[in-house]
Amino acid sequence: MSTEPQGAGAEPARPPISTPAPAPTRSRPPSAPVDLRSGSLLFLAILAGILALYWARAIFIPIMLGVMISVALSPIVAALERRLRVPRALGAAALLLGALGAGTYAVYSLSDDAALLVEALPEAIQKVRDTFEQQQGDPQGTIGKVKKAAAEIERAATKQTPAPPPTQGVTRVQIEAATFSLSNYMWSGTLGLAGAVGQVIAVTFIAYFLLASGTTFRRKLVRIAGPTFTRRRLTVQALDEITIQIQLYLLVQLLKAIIVGIASWLAFLWIGLNHAAVWGIAAGVLDLVPYIGLVVIGASSGLVGFLQFGSFDMAILIAGVSFVIHGIEAYLLTPWLTSQASRMNPVAVFLGVIAWGWLWGVWGLLLGMPILLVVKAVCDRIDELKPIGELLGS
Repeated sequence: MSTEPQGAGAEPARPPISTPAPAPTRSRPPSAPVDLRSGSLLFLAILAGILALYWARAIFIPIMLGVMISVALSPIVAALERRLRVPRALGAAALLLGALGAGTYAVYSLSDDAALLVEALPEAIQKVRDTFEQQQGDPQGTIGKVKKAAAEIERAATKQTPAPPPTQGVTRVQIEAATFSLSNYMWSGTLGLAGAVGQVIAVTFIAYFLLASGTTFRRKLVRIAGPTFTRRRLTVQALDEITIQIQLYLLVQLLKAIIVGIASWLAFLWIGLNHAAVWGIAAGVLDLVPYIGLVVIGASSGLVGFLQFGSFDMAILIAGVSFVIHGIEAYLLTPWLTSQASRMNPVAVFLGVIAWGWLWGVWGLLLGMPILLVVKAVCDRIDELKPIGELLGS
């Protein structure tokens, strides 16, 4: 056994290298999953959008009305420009002025019948009062029986409920209603009329500028969509479908209103209702308001029938005829026309229209369906939003 000599040039023995102890790990607080945070942000964004739509409805409603009018009239303006060489600005102005003139003439031509109807209201109210007094005086009548039953119930409740002890030192307070002021009423009505005229002017100018600009905004939207050809192609397809769907929807609504108006006018004329033409036009116009228009025209025509004939049977007959006409339109004509014009889920349409009515009132009921058509056309072409388009589709 031999060992190497430990010479002067030998290296000294190195101490063992110690491994450093691992640093203590700090426990991190648990974080929310990414999906949960994304859902919360999406919910807050939707809530902020709803509040913005409600708060700025005075701006959004005229814009949407102007867009719908421009989409409806753009084929006519394009045809005038293509066939008759009429500039778009001149054609749009002539078309809008013609539409406003026709509407004004229709209102003016029916103003006499409307005035006669208003003048007949005091006499009709007196007739209603006399009829109710006769019914109350007759103990065998329906109103007399109901009044007698109500008196018996009140008498029984008074016997079982002990009278409260008299309270001393209490001052009796009586609230008096404010007196009617004709000047205040006329001032508020003037402000309302001025606001309505201002809204009509704003909608008309928005529609005019959109019609006169032609495809300018369309090209801008395609350019904003992105630099790739795919995004621009999808944008063009979405805009084309939105235009076609809105035009078909407006055409269906116009056809429905004309059919309901003519049918109501002929039915009321056959029954003998005064101012049948006025009520026919009212039925056609109110048919454009989903769900509410049916109730309003049925109840109001039945009331006017009662005022004219003084009989509940005639009132029920007139209201029933109005409900039947609107029922045939709603359950037979509308589903067929809507199936030909759009591919929307009826349940989604009902809920969507009710939601927009809650946001914007009557204007929301009118604009709810076109807005849903726009949303569906956009969602069908975006991968992340395709589930929403599938939910809205039929």
